Amino acid sequence: AAVAAPPAEAGEEPLLRGIFEISKRSCDVVLSARRLRWSPILPESPTGDSSMALQAQEEMIEMKDVFSVKLKRRRFAGQKKGGTLLGITIFKCLNKEKNKLTDSAIHLNNLSEDHCHSWFRHLKEILNGFQNRPKSLKVFVNPSSHKREAAHVYFEQVAPLFKLADIKTDVTVTEYEGHALSVLKECELQEFDGVVCVGGDGSVSEVAHGLLLKAQIDAGKDTDCIPTPVRAPVPLGVIPAGTTNILAHTLYGIKHAVTATLHIVMGHIQPVDVCTFSTPSKLLRFGFSAMFGFGARTLALAEKHRWMPSDQRKDFAFIKALADLKPEECEISFLPLQIPQEGSHENDRKKKEKSIKKGSRDQWHRIQGHFLNVSIMAIPCLCSMAPRGLAPNTRLNNGSMALIVVQNTSRTEFVKHLKRYASVKNQFNFPFVETYMVQEVKVQPRLTNGLDAKENTYLNAASAEGNYPWNIDGDLMKEASEVHVRVHPQLINLYGVNTDDLESSQATCNCI
Repeated sequence: AAVAAPPAEAGEEPLLRGIFEISKRSCDVVLSARRLRWSPILPESPTGDSSMALQAQEEMIEMKDVFSVKLKRRRFAGQKKGGTLLGITIFKCLNKEKNKLTDSAIHLNNLSEDHCHSWFRHLKEILNGFQNRPKSLKVFVNPSSHKREAAHVYFEQVAPLFKLADIKTDVTVTEYEGHALSVLKECELQEFDGVVCVGGDGSVSEVAHGLLLKAQIDAGKDTDCIPTPVRAPVPLGVIPAGTTNILAHTLYGIKHAVTATLHIVMGHIQPVDVCTFSTPSKLLRFGFSAMFGFGARTLALAEKHRWMPSDQRKDFAFIKALADLKPEECEISFLPLQIPQEGSHENDRKKKEKSIKKGSRDQWHRIQGHFLNVSIMAIPCLCSMAPRGLAPNTRLNNGSMALIVVQNTSRTEFVKHLKRYASVKNQFNFPFVETYMVQEVKVQPRLTNGLDAKENTYLNAASAEGNYPWNIDGDLMKEASEVHVRVHPQLINLYGVNTDDLESSQATCNCI
């Protein structure tokens, strides 16, 4: 009895088959919706020797890894159009080493116009079927980021890849702080498939805030009070061109402009949690992470000395803040997310960690005292100095925030805690550090914060006004009253991948 052949795997049915020259060898090429396969055409051996057949190794590429297809032509000097058709060039995305992506070209040579145009048309149809890939992007470039390299990074490394992928761009080179925010408020976002920011953490924070604020305005929300914000309508892409680039490291596992660009071009989408930072009367901003205390005062000091080169400024601010190390007196209220699960990192903590009792999910907890640093983070905040992340117990989109409270201790012990971030050891395994998984946090500073105005001249004005610095995603914000932080699950899509699946970066640099 005849036996039916097994059905072809979905997407594997041949669409086209033909002959092209690849790497100077004539090849039999087969295109399906999922893959492009080819193998060299070998002459038959007159002796029937099978050794030659072993050399005919089939090669293939996945169509999901292809981001551009171009007709290859020979043109004379100065000739911009026309030319002799030589074949087709296929551009694909390669995972070169660890988390780094790069682009690669494969040339399919054939002089037949009809043959090449038929294949080109089919290849383009397959690429157009990938729905998440952007066709039009709004781009913001901050020329002041880090060593003023953002414009060079964009126009030399990023823009050529966007052009190669046939992505239209509308570029704004920002001229002042808040420029991107003002543009986004008036921007018709429906004209774009995504928004891209080329800059550091502060620039990205401004663009993310503007993108989400615009979404609330378009939805008719009261922007002074947004208990349940609407999601951003388009994804946000992050091209690292700053000093620390926490969000880029968290999304890509590496600071590499081409890697970030290829994630955008390929349409890799990652839903991410976002926090709202509010006072009792108004929304301050949207963001991903914040520090109050040492992390914020270090940033405030660095901002005060912007005339210094970037690396020197940050080192100076870090050392000066350590020399003037003093705690903040405040009350911290938080709403626990859930009971720590068995086997989680939370259970690795010693008994000193505050446990959350059953039935207390909707009950606010309060702690008062003097704190050197308070971190509130909805994402792991990976960076080259902290390969495990500043908040390794949270995730990009699990609907939780990590609250990390560092109580008053000696400068020596505090430095030991900071140094642990660069290692694989538990940076929270100190008697003066407490961690919680929460869904809401309120921080209420006390006026008697122990500051000596003469010793802390860089904060004289802030102290006199009763304003306290906050470091929100690398951006400085000063606020006098209670700050209320809420986490909103998967409020925005970012171009990138889940860092749980990435290899961790092991490089070292200054994070703060």
